[in-house]
Amino acid sequence: MPLKTYGVLIGRAVDTRRESGNDSPHYQILVADDSGTRYRAAVNVLSQQRPSELLYFVSDDFRHPVTARLAGLASGWNTLPSGPGGPNLDFVRGNLFDPALMRKLPPDLEGPDNDLADLLDHSVRRAVADQEARLYLFGERWGPEAGTKDKIFGFLPGNGVHDIHMNQGNSGRFRDADGVWQDGGLLVHFPAQDRWVAVFLAFQSQSWKTDDVTGHTIGDVDGSRPVPGTRPVRIVAALVNPRGPAPEAETVTLLNASPDAVDLTGWQLQDRLGRRSAVPAGPLEPGASLVVRLGGGAQLGNHGGEISLLDARGLKADGVSYTAEQAAREGWTVVF
Repeated sequence: MPLKTYGVLIGRAVDTRRESGNDSPHYQILVADDSGTRYRAAVNVLSQQRPSELLYFVSDDFRHPVTARLAGLASGWNTLPSGPGGPNLDFVRGNLFDPALMRKLPPDLEGPDNDLADLLDHSVRRAVADQEARLYLFGERWGPEAGTKDKIFGFLPGNGVHDIHMNQGNSGRFRDADGVWQDGGLLVHFPAQDRWVAVFLAFQSQSWKTDDVTGHTIGDVDGSRPVPGTRPVRIVAALVNPRGPAPEAETVTLLNASPDAVDLTGWQLQDRLGRRSAVPAGPLEPGASLVVRLGGGAQLGNHGGEISLLDARGLKADGVSYTAEQAAREGWTVVF
């Protein structure tokens, strides 16, 4: 079953603590919303399953349509409805980052800039020092716990968010937490610079091929993260905002980067809401490109969006995203 209460906590970073010495250490963040209510955000830095080191991806200049979808949400805890309609995160379907670029780090070592806690400190301590900066913490809510002080920061009542990591493709006893459009993450907005920082975490034991309904691992395929540079067919461009009246002739350009022909029979392009357009059947020769007209299926909105390429089994072969700023110039092709 999915997480019980998925959403995003929005607030100001007040303080941090490094937790160690147990089998599930966390990087702890004290957060306050605009009303003064306090929360603790518990960020995993070590897995209870082997391999124990977490995978991470950090962007110091994160550009994705999800940031625009957060506009209008109130300070404090916001429960998010399930599904792709809002700002929910999904590492597999949301095209937030390239999983092949994730790296692993130990949780907490002596010395500077050599562990996951140091990496989190780099962004969160800057937010603590900036009164205007705001944290957006995606995960599962706990509390308020009436009469119970927070075990780390001592405020009352205990209250916070955890599971700030990938929440699908789990194994063993953690499989019950699987779901789609419910992944955790940490975004930091620095308004003075009009800049977003993003930190995404995953466990090495998790699968990257998951069921579109349950989020469970698909058992008969290789669910490991893609190796950089090995995906044969890539989305390289999209004409999101064509010139002329509606219906517009939106297109997506594919490239076969591999040395072998790839049969695209049964392949499809999909938007964030699951609408699909067929890719022309037949082989795509090595080094060749193909411009696909979307027709009445997948739609490329001018306010930002996501495009995924699915193979004949419906498994994701590639994915990209674009922002409203990229789509603003009519007639220009967005290059990925």
